[in-house]
Amino acid sequence: MLFIAVDDLRDWVGHLGGHPNSKTPNIDRLAKRGVSFTRAYCSAPLCNPSRISLLTGVAPYNSGVYGNGEKLRDKLPDAVTLMQYFRASGYSVRGAGKIFHGTSAYDQDSWDAYFNPTPSSRPRDKTDKVLPKSAWAPWGPLDCYDSEMFDGKTADWVISELKKPQKKPFFIAYGLTKPHLPWKVPKKYFDLHPLAGVELPPVRKGDLDDLPAFGKKLAREVYDPSGERNFAVKPDGDHANVTSNKQWRKAIQAYLATISFADAQIGRVLDALDRSVHANNTIVVLWGDHGWHLGEKEHWRKHALWEVSTRTPLVFSAPVKVTRNPQGLGKDKLCHSPVSLIDIYPTLIDLCGLPKRKGLDGQSLMPLLRNPEVKWERPVVITYGLNNHAVQMGSWRYIQYNDGGQELYDHDHDPNEWTNLASICKYSPLKSKFSKWLPAAKLEPKK
Repeated sequence: MLFIAVDDLRDWVGHLGGHPNSKTPNIDRLAKRGVSFTRAYCSAPLCNPSRISLLTGVAPYNSGVYGNGEKLRDKLPDAVTLMQYFRASGYSVRGAGKIFHGTSAYDQDSWDAYFNPTPSSRPRDKTDKVLPKSAWAPWGPLDCYDSEMFDGKTADWVISELKKPQKKPFFIAYGLTKPHLPWKVPKKYFDLHPLAGVELPPVRKGDLDDLPAFGKKLAREVYDPSGERNFAVKPDGDHANVTSNKQWRKAIQAYLATISFADAQIGRVLDALDRSVHANNTIVVLWGDHGWHLGEKEHWRKHALWEVSTRTPLVFSAPVKVTRNPQGLGKDKLCHSPVSLIDIYPTLIDLCGLPKRKGLDGQSLMPLLRNPEVKWERPVVITYGLNNHAVQMGSWRYIQYNDGGQELYDHDHDPNEWTNLASICKYSPLKSKFSKWLPAAKLEPKK
């Protein structure tokens, strides 16, 4: 098993067509080997709750892990992580990079070994220094080699592990820290995306006008779902800062460059697997932990329940001999059914033929891996803080906030979520249908 996690990666990869300037040949070739889910969604649009839900199989609304500050074992002391389950099933489980929220061997019981690279001397920053200190612009080219970057070092370690003979079945996790901010990578990746040709994402003036109050605050401020600060006020929001300092196109270029850097490291690891004796018996799964806004809805970062914040790539590839299915999995197939990252845990159990586990909130995607066109009616529930949820069912997204505010979008006719239909009476039955999937409201924990 090769388990690849990519930080803050939205749908801007070539085979998903999320941005016309994206260049991700290695993620795309992995997709050609298996099944790519075009509508995969996180359980929460923030690193810690997204990753803990994926790795424990427990949804945020059941674990109480809503923000980046909560600790796994404080909230779920008896949880059996995905890695623990594979260790108990006879696998050698090793990792490097960012798998949990952090870049060290978080949760020691989950690993047989974990690689922490030593820091390099600071890469030479070629960023434009003319901007005022108040400008939010953590991006720009570096004068350094890939091997000096954190993700380059962890890729080297994973490659060395794949070269070794294996006495036991293995689970190797490779967690990339990019394209998380800062978007600073070697200059050659910026050169792949000349600034003059970079396209801005589609936006519409007045897009926030039909949002409820809570949605407007999410767009312009940063919400702390742990409840300690609620909203961190950002005067006029990141979008006003970026545009007033004429950084929008440069930011898009930098995000694209950082994705290309991450893709190159993934390519090195995939090449090493292909050259190894493990090439014909290794399952590969690649996932991003959530999406990322770059100006859509006048919003930047994640921290919201909209499509852009919550959608991310998800790819499974497996040789025929390890799928327990004469036809293997789909090859070069796209699955358009909405699925959740919380489904990865039970799916990998099925793929590897391990005993099923009770108590997982996700559902195995094996039926879709075998036939991506099979009927799939299970909705995806996404949570951002206490009693804030989105339900993705088919082409519809319904959002309900803890103050009662609502949003409803028809992605077939409004893929950019520009028109909130929640206040239109004829959609009341549809909202009632979706609201049945909302988790039961919970009380704020006493402090």
